[in-house]
Amino acid sequence: MTTNTITKRRTSSTIPFGYTLDPNNDKLLHSVPEELEELEKILPMVKDRTLSLREASIYLKHKTGRNISHAGLGKIAKKI
Repeated sequence: MTTNTITKRRTSSTIPFGYTLDPNNDKLLHSVPEELEELEKILPMVKDRTLSLREASIYLKHKTGRNISHAGLGKIAKKI
């Protein structure tokens, strides 16, 4: 993934993993490239069942410092 920050419109009250709220506009989200890169690394392992959702969520918490539930990670994995 590129290191450019991506801005997208906020669609719910929950801030998705890999994004942070714009400090000047609460309707915009900015990507966090480090979090998205780790997510891209881990999703193939979840898809081929090398890692469970719980193991992957623990790994992401360890690598990024940001919590993501196994259920939330499962929703992301289903979209891909």
